[in-house]
Amino acid sequence: MTRRAVVVGASSGIGMELARQLAAEGYELGLVARRKGLLDKLASELPTRCWVHPLDISASNEAIAGLSTLLRDMESVDLVVLNAGIGFLNRKLKWEHEKATILTNVEGFAACAGVAWAHFVERGGGHLVGISSVAALRGGNQAPAYAASKAFVANYLEGLAGISHQRKLGIAVTDIRPGFVDTPMTKGQKGMFWVAEPQVAARQIVRAIRCRRRVAYVTRRWVIVAALMRILPHWIYRKL
Repeated sequence: MTRRAVVVGASSGIGMELARQLAAEGYELGLVARRKGLLDKLASELPTRCWVHPLDISASNEAIAGLSTLLRDMESVDLVVLNAGIGFLNRKLKWEHEKATILTNVEGFAACAGVAWAHFVERGGGHLVGISSVAALRGGNQAPAYAASKAFVANYLEGLAGISHQRKLGIAVTDIRPGFVDTPMTKGQKGMFWVAEPQVAARQIVRAIRCRRRVAYVTRRWVIVAALMRILPHWIYRKL
């Protein structure tokens, strides 16, 4: 039976590598991102059938209409990965950066999650994967909107998992929480450690998808950092 997946945010970084690895496992793919040229190039390199759909998820109405159209075109999708996200180092709280982060990581994410959810309810099951972050665990003084937006993603996914369980919908929900990954978004940042290559991160995400994990840290060693972040007193954490 043919498996089909949609990767939102497939034009670079983790999303691009995830698309490659899912294609290698036999998935037919819907590729979604803003930059059509990069999506076309990726589609031409993959060994399976692809649907290319350029879309800016920061415009939520466009995201809802576009993703709905793609899911109808693909007919029956087993897996939707919501990977698109942005972030800025923004201690000066420039509103244009905070607003862009919220529109993409919160409003755009929730809009796409709702479309995927409706599709899975209609087909009687599926798997929704969202990319949050280790940063979701506590507020961040380097990028306040980014950490807050990823906390929204993590909590939203937990809520959806609860709905699926209570209503016996058969929809698996996975929250992927990466640490530092070598992507265009992290270029030039100081103080990074345990930086993973996108290929390594994508491989661990595919494993988490295969096992239908509820929460997975990428790479797995970040579970140690997550545990420390939860227990550090505020007076120590705010100095970091």
